[in-house]
Amino acid sequence: MSPYSPIRFTGSDGLALHARDYAPAATLAGMRLPVLCIHGLTRNAADFDEFAPIVAATGRRVLAVDVRGRGDSARDPDPDHYNTQVYADDVERLLQTLGIARAIFVGTSMGGLITMTLAARRLDLIAAAVLNDIGPVISHKGLARIAGYAGKRVEPASWDDAAAAIKALNECAFPANDGAEWDKWARRAFAPDAGGRLAPRYDQSIANAMQTGTLKTSSPGLRRGFRLLAHERPVLLVRGALSDLVEARQADWMRRAAPAMDHVEVPGVGHAPMLTEPAAIAAVTRFLAAQP
Repeated sequence: MSPYSPIRFTGSDGLALHARDYAPAATLAGMRLPVLCIHGLTRNAADFDEFAPIVAATGRRVLAVDVRGRGDSARDPDPDHYNTQVYADDVERLLQTLGIARAIFVGTSMGGLITMTLAARRLDLIAAAVLNDIGPVISHKGLARIAGYAGKRVEPASWDDAAAAIKALNECAFPANDGAEWDKWARRAFAPDAGGRLAPRYDQSIANAMQTGTLKTSSPGLRRGFRLLAHERPVLLVRGALSDLVEARQADWMRRAAPAMDHVEVPGVGHAPMLTEPAAIAAVTRFLAAQP
């Protein structure tokens, strides 16, 4: 039996979108604000398939969205729509469709950029936020690494090849992962296409936004959104100790800009923690326990 129910909704432009809905523990259902999880650039909602049930067991409904062009959401025929403003529109539409007035956001990498973008215009929708290895200022080192593989064509001949490809991209950030873990990640990241060949579960056109700058990985608007969020709402920064995207310098900037922000560093991993590591899950569950 699937641990989640699929949700189908549409963006403001009519694009078919998808999210996963994890029901809260029955004895606590409806008592606490829901949690909305948003994944990273080339990832999808499956990244939260271990984290979401942990949170749902504490009595919170958990939603994990497939951002347009990823997972089970439709590919956008206009690559210019792959930007944080449109993504934030889609998240707003999801909450509106479900009648949710406020949620706690968990944003990994690009998901955090979407959260900060939404905070700048609809802070009322965000009760609290977990920013997973992301902020309004990021390292060019990590950004260059991501730009080096995003959108590049990968055609593994087998699941073993897919796991090897995922390992080659991510071993620097997760040096302790074993073969079973890489296989699991591969099955999240790839799926058979119409011809039976394994293909990435994202539209390779998303890379255009990085090349043209429309993704907005750093901007005055993001910094404004971060400050609004961190000064008006509880915020937890989760940082991988080996992260090349949020290095110590960027994390220090964020703590200076938002002294009330909570912070945890996850040992032994880089960009971005899966949020199931002992240090991460302890910090996140403690943070969530303090929220309505």
